Amino acid sequence: MDETRSLDASELERYARHIVLGEIGGSGQQKLKAARVLVVGAGGLGSPVLSYLAAAGIGMLGIVDNDTVSLSNLQRQILHDTDHIGMAKTASAARALHRLNPHVRVIEHETRLTADNAIDILTAYDLVVDGSDNFATRYLLADTAERLEIPLVTAAVGRFDGSVTVLTPYGQDREGNPLPRFRDLFPEAPPPGLVPSCAEAGVVGALTGVIGTLQAMEVIKLLTGAGEPLIGRLLLYDGLAARFDTIRYRRKGG
Repeated sequence: MDETRSLDASELERYARHIVLGEIGGSGQQKLKAARVLVVGAGGLGSPVLSYLAAAGIGMLGIVDNDTVSLSNLQRQILHDTDHIGMAKTASAARALHRLNPHVRVIEHETRLTADNAIDILTAYDLVVDGSDNFATRYLLADTAERLEIPLVTAAVGRFDGSVTVLTPYGQDREGNPLPRFRDLFPEAPPPGLVPSCAEAGVVGALTGVIGTLQAMEVIKLLTGAGEPLIGRLLLYDGLAARFDTIRYRRKGG
């Protein structure tokens, strides 16, 4: 990550509310500008993640998605609009992000993440955010990020509930113990059909905003060094009860 990129006068004004924060400041804002963040999925979670990261001044945002915008997306995928129905989500997202912050470079990966392309795509980035909607992609992303030693902010949503955590399994805790993997939380994917998709079970649009925004917050913390990331902690949100709970988890084996 290149931390030497300076901020011009318009950026100093744009990010003024960040810069006055002692936990971020000018140096932290420069780190955000120098960062390269990949977001897998430009849908319900990806929309708030990409929007807030672009607004925060992330220098380069990559987007992986092979879908097009449909009318049923717009209840929650607020990065897109009615005029973009039928357009590739990567292109629709890029247009919206450029309007929001022209300082951000957006890289479109109009493809599905697969075992054949995952390493090539992820290698170009400092940090990855999982906004996918299927277990195959989640496990592939977690395994690839671990192999490349890239932090991963992952989340899931369904109906009125969501969760988010941060994975850095290549690192160690203060006692020298290996940090947990995705598979320490979810050892294996459930059988097909056991967990209904959002299309089958439904999802409140605002829920994806809550969880996606939490993901963006974790990215900003990781890049600037502010606060304590959700490493080894799974944050759970119950939208109906308006309640947050945190579960701690550890590495289960070598």
